[in-house]
Amino acid sequence: MYKAQKDQISVFGLRTQFGGGKTTGFALVYDSPEAMKKFEPQYRLVRVGLATKPERASRQQRKQRKNRQKTLRGTAKVKGAKAKKEK
Repeated sequence: MYKAQKDQISVFGLRTQFGGGKTTGFALVYDSPEAMKKFEPQYRLVRVGLATKPERASRQQRKQRKNRQKTLRGTAKVKGAKAKKEK
């Protein structure tokens, strides 16, 4: 239908019909991979492999840091955000 490369197409929102045999979805065809990187949301670029997922601490570590900060005030909050060293 369109003469586009794989790295210029973004497919998402696939829904299967009851009973199988039919799937509907949504696709965007971009002029170039650069245009795709400019307009596509970050999570969809990660799915396709054009971007990397940002590394962050585990959910439990983020919650512990949040609760540690609740007990501190002022500039101590910045120091409290850093993980304590264990002996």
